[in-house]
Amino acid sequence: MARIEARLAQMGLLLPKPLQTPPNVRLPFAWVRVRGRRAFISGHIPLEPDGGIAKPLGKVGAEITPEQGYQAAGLVALAHLASLKRELGDLDRVTAWLRVFAMVNVAPEFNEMPRVTNGYSDLILELYGQEAGTHARSSIGMMIPLNAPVNCEAEVEIDGG
Repeated sequence: MARIEARLAQMGLLLPKPLQTPPNVRLPFAWVRVRGRRAFISGHIPLEPDGGIAKPLGKVGAEITPEQGYQAAGLVALAHLASLKRELGDLDRVTAWLRVFAMVNVAPEFNEMPRVTNGYSDLILELYGQEAGTHARSSIGMMIPLNAPVNCEAEVEIDGG
């Protein structure tokens, strides 16, 4: 078993199946686009292992606590890893996490988006270590499709495979 997948198994974490697209939702894009030594990962929302949208849904700071938002961001990281696995075949091909852009569904007065997004960053750093896992990041508040609490996109460097 590959190193990153073995680490996920040790942590008791499962990579989710692809998003079960809601009826009447059309998504004409690639979840992962590889160009040269970079992989661009489209925005993902938190998923259950079966590919269903993870609950709870809603705005952080209203229906969802910052701790629940943190957990949701970790689920987004797992969804990104699952899409990378499907595209690359091996998560160990990721040599560096370059950038994460996090969008947090927030109540009007909530301004702790970085605290929520740490759920994503902490998991990536735990899996890949400081050298490969450290990334640039933005974390902003906005309305999110499907009322998901978090939506992230990312860019990684990969080996020549």
